[in-house]
Amino acid sequence: MFVFVCAGCGARLTAPLSQVALPAHAHQKYGNAIQLPVLMESGTFAVESEPWGPPWRTWEEIDPAEAAARGIYAPVYVLSDGAPGSIVIAPGDTRGTLLIPEKGGGACCGLDGAEGPNMVCEACGLPVASRIDDCSLWQAVWLAPNAVRRLPVDDADDAPLSWAELMAEGKGTPPFEPVIATWGSRLGLNHWWSWSPQWEAAAGRALAHLLAASEGRPVTVPDGLIEEVFQRALDALLPAGPPTRRAVLAGPGRSAPDVDADILLVPIHPQTGQTWTPAECASAYPVPLPFGVWLWLAFPEPYLPVPASGGMPDGVLPDDPPAPHPQDLFRVDPGAFRHTLVRLPAVRSPWLREILENLAPHMRARLL
Repeated sequence: MFVFVCAGCGARLTAPLSQVALPAHAHQKYGNAIQLPVLMESGTFAVESEPWGPPWRTWEEIDPAEAAARGIYAPVYVLSDGAPGSIVIAPGDTRGTLLIPEKGGGACCGLDGAEGPNMVCEACGLPVASRIDDCSLWQAVWLAPNAVRRLPVDDADDAPLSWAELMAEGKGTPPFEPVIATWGSRLGLNHWWSWSPQWEAAAGRALAHLLAASEGRPVTVPDGLIEEVFQRALDALLPAGPPTRRAVLAGPGRSAPDVDADILLVPIHPQTGQTWTPAECASAYPVPLPFGVWLWLAFPEPYLPVPASGGMPDGVLPDDPPAPHPQDLFRVDPGAFRHTLVRLPAVRSPWLREILENLAPHMRARLL
């Protein structure tokens, strides 16, 4: 485990923390005036390998060769000129810091970190972090990489869990939840059942990979929930007709995938960030999914509250009231989709670039 200390005076700034993979929804902006929970589990931290935060440069100010060297292969609105390696933690894991309220940025209901660090070291006054808790943003504290140092604090065994241990732990991420709420309603907090923002962000990243793996041909996914999540967008963005590429779920605890599978939907280790790699199907394209999302797709909970057609079997009492379900069709997160697609070399292909440049009608149709 580690603690982070001030680079200026050495004062401790965090509780002891263990490193995990950066969540797929770390930079997600979800809906409008939505109250999102804390991004990171208490006691954990993750590192953003790319530059993040101000100052920003528009695409017109960036040479395409410089962007490509940074792994950006298509135009974006802005790119960060900040330092790479920002560290994100739960707000409750901070220690010895003070907030600067006047550095709220362009906030609506809270702080958005748009003006740079808004937290200082209590001991020496060095700006060390950005607190984010504005509406439609995940609540988090981002430690500035050039203002903090990481120190080991004990000899505790921080070895990541094996895939078998992760499967035994069985921490899946439900596809929809009743905890979404809005701020600013005349009736106060307004709750409703919604597709999980985490699923929408995960699907955005995965859809970009599915398109890259498609090579411009139709893609099919397995029936059920995974079809509900991906097939509508795939059918809208890819041409119809054969030959079709087939995507299948693969990962720990499942039988070996068919050798003729073209695309594998596989989990990412939640601690190391490594993608599960099968011994078979070496030529298949691996599409990464957060472990909790993949686990629910691969081994769905037995009583997932999805409406079913037909009557109830004799001797079975129905739920009263019926189990809730989102009213809308699943929508892929457009920000996560665009963020991933511009970082895939395949986006240089004319047909993929055309999709990227013409997302507006698909967003109006609520595919994205």
